[in-house]
Amino acid sequence: LAMLNQTKVSEFVLLGLTDIQELQHFFFFLFLLLYLTSLLGNGAIVTLVIFEPRLHTPMYFLLGNLSCLDIFYSTVTVPKMLTGFLFGHQTISFGGCMAQLHFFHFLGSTEVLLLATMAYDRYVAICNPLRYTIVMSPWACLLLAVASWSMGFVHATMHSVMTSRLRFCGHNHVRHFFCDIKPLLNLACSGTSLNMSLLNIVTTLIALSPFILIVLSYLYIVCFVFQKVQTKEGRWKAFSTCVSHLTVVALLYIPVFFNYTPPSLGHSSKRDVQVTLMYSAVTPALNPLIYTLRNQEVRSALKKILERKL
Repeated sequence: LAMLNQTKVSEFVLLGLTDIQELQHFFFFLFLLLYLTSLLGNGAIVTLVIFEPRLHTPMYFLLGNLSCLDIFYSTVTVPKMLTGFLFGHQTISFGGCMAQLHFFHFLGSTEVLLLATMAYDRYVAICNPLRYTIVMSPWACLLLAVASWSMGFVHATMHSVMTSRLRFCGHNHVRHFFCDIKPLLNLACSGTSLNMSLLNIVTTLIALSPFILIVLSYLYIVCFVFQKVQTKEGRWKAFSTCVSHLTVVALLYIPVFFNYTPPSLGHSSKRDVQVTLMYSAVTPALNPLIYTLRNQEVRSALKKILERKL
């Protein structure tokens, strides 16, 4: 009888980052700035990769994919968070909540898979340069990109379907700035052990497998460079093409490991929120800066386009 009296939740309330009024205005301007930086920076890279013939190479095709993904990734959570800073706690419909959860995990898992593909590209370019154009042909690049997006989509669909099947029948206050799995599992009034197992096992696999591939690629690169390349200049030239990618990997993986890999008991702590914030709002804004500051080809292509406009 008690169960019959409980109403089914049709919307959730996102509690956001803070209740302190002064901080809300500061956060609004900070995250608006980061969001605009992400849109402009990543938008510029996508435009360059499409319109600059010199950048029609596998490395930049994959970078274009990454930038495109970062635009969507920050758009999934940041605009809703910004309205929360302006107007207080945000309500989100059940369907909207599931969509947010789906796209966040779809784009997040696609990103780690794309980073692994980019590491493989660097491995082939440095360790097997003569076969590079055959191994990383346009068809192979397209196939690798489609595989990354497809696997990310399947992974996210599993989570969104499993979460949408749970029963929510009372509390609807989500202690987060968007609908993530852990805070939603805390609100469910049906068993969540299967969901939790999937989160711990499958999501850890999705995060760890690409990471292992990245580490292996770079181990091969380091061994190859120190064995086969004799000059300091040659070694530096080989490593310099990897620095941007390695920085982006570190920025994404350090927070991801903090957040998802320890077997979680379903408690969405403040740390979870802060860490998620790092890779959903901060990293997408930094990625284009890292690639343009470190990369001569991107810088000169950008300069050329700006000069043409002026």
